[in-house]
Amino acid sequence: MTSLSTLTELKGRLDWTLDADEERVAQAALDDASALACGYGRAWEPAATPRLVRMLVLKVVVRYLRNPDGYTQSRAGDESVAWNDAAGENAGSVYFTDDEIKLLRSLAGKTPTVTSVPISAWGPQRKAPVGLVPALGGSPFPLFASDENPW
Repeated sequence: MTSLSTLTELKGRLDWTLDADEERVAQAALDDASALACGYGRAWEPAATPRLVRMLVLKVVVRYLRNPDGYTQSRAGDESVAWNDAAGENAGSVYFTDDEIKLLRSLAGKTPTVTSVPISAWGPQRKAPVGLVPALGGSPFPLFASDENPW
């Protein structure tokens, strides 16, 4: 699968220059983010990908490249590093947040909705004859003397 965004677009969003090893990691992250975007949304063609989808893919990769280990706290003095469960099992990997997933689904037209659907009977509708009531285990019982005017 080809990436939905290019390495050149990614380099324009970074405030440092990538070396050869970082470019390899960045390209792999672009491929992963593109696959996730297609999984959450739909299989977009790279040339016809909506701008918001490309922007989300780039945002995810930039977030990963800035913090590939998923740290949430770091101190330089005593070398302490911390993680938390905010990103869950996705910490330190390429992932979309819940809001980003909702946006991808809405861009793909997969927004879940609740709707009501009118239904009607198909075919001839049988009406019980006037003046007859159902009888348990037998044919209908005539309750009224006249079928035209039961009352």
